[in-house]
Amino acid sequence: MTALVAEETVVDLDQALWQVWKEMDVPEGFRAEIIEEAIEMSPTGGTRHLTINRRVLLALHDQLRATGWAPANDGNVIHGLRVMIPDVFVAPDDLEEIEHPEGLGVLASGLAMVVETVSPGSRNRRRDVVLKHRAYATAGIPVYVIIDDFDDGGAVTVLTGPDIERGAYARSVRTPYGEEAFVPEGPAKGFVIGPEITGGRRG
Repeated sequence: MTALVAEETVVDLDQALWQVWKEMDVPEGFRAEIIEEAIEMSPTGGTRHLTINRRVLLALHDQLRATGWAPANDGNVIHGLRVMIPDVFVAPDDLEEIEHPEGLGVLASGLAMVVETVSPGSRNRRRDVVLKHRAYATAGIPVYVIIDDFDDGGAVTVLTGPDIERGAYARSVRTPYGEEAFVPEGPAKGFVIGPEITGGRRG
């Protein structure tokens, strides 16, 4: 008797997610990211979210003028087979320097800073505060800024010192709304995130 041995097809989850993500037709008003072995779909933010991000962009444009760096927003930031879409990021003026080989976005390794503004809802907060903390640290992005209306009346947290192996930032400075948070390093060193961007305390 001949034994028939079924060949197992081993599926590489990361590769599978990558292929699915590349082929996705994302509905207007949504964005799709690959974070921690899952494709995360989320709606674009509301008016408050848009207002804060616009203020950050405009202020960073002024801060970074003639430095060789500039802010950008809502672009694919790629690390390996992971894809993040920060609300704002700081990249070289010439994005072609850090373009992904397939033209799908920019390489995380070329960024100096990312900013996320937390949207309402516990899932959104977990994405920015927990999952993206690990993702950006693992990608080695030097500075991660979280603007969070829902952190005890509002706070800005500036994370620095990415530990790629641990997937965590070594240093964290939390500043309540109404006070001024500062970026301590990189091209945006000295950039202030204060009431002109966040407004005062909320709730």
